[in-house]
Amino acid sequence: MDYVRLGSTGTKVSEICFGTWRFAKESDGTVETDRKTAHELLDTAWDRGVNFIDTANVYGDPNGTAEEWIGDWLADYDRSDFVLASKVYFGFADGPNDRGLSRKHIREQINGTLERLGTSYLDVYYIHRWDDETPIEETLRTLNELVREGKVNYLAASSMAAWQLTKALWTSDVEGIERFEVTQPRFNAAYRDPVEDYLDVCADQDLAVCPYSPLEGGFLTGKYEREGDGPEGSRGDLYDWKNRFDERQWDVLDAIREVADEEGATPSQVSLRWLADQREFQCVPIVGARTTDQLEENLGAADVSLSDEQFERIEEAYEEGTSRSS
Repeated sequence: MDYVRLGSTGTKVSEICFGTWRFAKESDGTVETDRKTAHELLDTAWDRGVNFIDTANVYGDPNGTAEEWIGDWLADYDRSDFVLASKVYFGFADGPNDRGLSRKHIREQINGTLERLGTSYLDVYYIHRWDDETPIEETLRTLNELVREGKVNYLAASSMAAWQLTKALWTSDVEGIERFEVTQPRFNAAYRDPVEDYLDVCADQDLAVCPYSPLEGGFLTGKYEREGDGPEGSRGDLYDWKNRFDERQWDVLDAIREVADEEGATPSQVSLRWLADQREFQCVPIVGARTTDQLEENLGAADVSLSDEQFERIEEAYEEGTSRSS
């Protein structure tokens, strides 16, 4: 496992981040990842050199369970070895101040997150959503205070529009306060156009990009075919996958499969390697898994190398499809 600088910061993280959104998440009345499995997955990630762990205050059922399980596991390790990221926006109740990015809500949520994780600070703190009801100045000043108090090292932004990210960065610059250094958009080899402007901002401002859904909901694992049914129990069962993906995305998957065959790798590993090899910005994909075997496969992307020609073949499969459809 290689380690890379997190955007323009001085902190180094594993080139793959382990995401914990499946921890204690209920699906069809059953828990996708129980506590024992969660700790086994964390063990596997750490054994393979992963030092970057992503979670959120509302991951798990009930909310906060994922943070609690990570905190339980982390108690047996040296906290300083890890880069921990969590998020704020959603809350645990339905009161008028139980969600959003107000000073009141952020202050309450950071204390709960730190307590559940069993740590005195977070390395990365994301705003989970943009809050139209709270001035961005209030949000950023509150987050700036958390940095000054030593509760947070770096600020980060998850899902939002390019103009919102630009507004936040401009506000930080004008006010002379901490800015977002890390971003978390949906981005992968088969999903690019909707985030092109957003990624341009990240590249220009030297922000780290830690994309979620790096395998496009399982599509880029290669287990789906243009014709036929998806594997039983796959995430494709949750949506109409046959009508979700267009011909351009299938072309990307074909290119990834070709490269995987050439390299003796899996489509998942090639897809993740393509993300980690981005040239315009530092990209650290966030991977999740239900089993240690799945996680081992995904982390195998660290051992895959793509030539410039292979990287560009995957890139061009999407771009040429765009040209055909325009």
